[in-house]
Amino acid sequence: MADGVGLSLLRHGMTEANVKKQYVGWTDSRLTTEGLQELERLQSSYPNYDRLYCSDLNRCIQTANILFPNFEPILKREFREMNFGEWEGRTYEQLLSSSYYKRWLERPFEIEPPRGESFDDFSKRVNRGWSEIVEDMKRKETKSAVILTHGGVIRDLLVKYAPEQKPFWGWEISYGCGYELYWKSYEQLRRGERCTLLQAVPIMEKENG
Repeated sequence: MADGVGLSLLRHGMTEANVKKQYVGWTDSRLTTEGLQELERLQSSYPNYDRLYCSDLNRCIQTANILFPNFEPILKREFREMNFGEWEGRTYEQLLSSSYYKRWLERPFEIEPPRGESFDDFSKRVNRGWSEIVEDMKRKETKSAVILTHGGVIRDLLVKYAPEQKPFWGWEISYGCGYELYWKSYEQLRRGERCTLLQAVPIMEKENG
């Protein structure tokens, strides 16, 4: 496995908006006290990486600074969460009176939020960022890297590159956690092939709750 390439996808810590179950894409929200404590608990549980890429939203930057204090994150706007437009900061209950919102719930991959981002545009943006870092890793001969990003971004990438095919919502991603994807060569990665191996990160000796 020494010749292979590993890329980990990690989600930011829990935010106040997450607790309130608000839609937050490009709107930032502070990490909760509990979220900060959980990140500090996890800090020493990750493998060593050569390079750290990060969404440019503050909840990801703050998470990166806690988990990887010795790294200077490379900020990538392409790894932002989907933009929910006029629905940013609102909850399911607050939006349920809208017939348009109900149609979106039925067809979220076809209908876009008002003044927001379509799923297709979101996925293309993420893929553009992915292609850029794959080329950057090739140039720098980086063998292992981590992307600190958002749940939607991670799910979109897993749908495309995980060895096991699951639907978008079939992937569970906890705060501060994610998955490591492994390819046998840069060329497999650059050709857009599914990874050879996938494992959850961090690997914990004991899972408590």
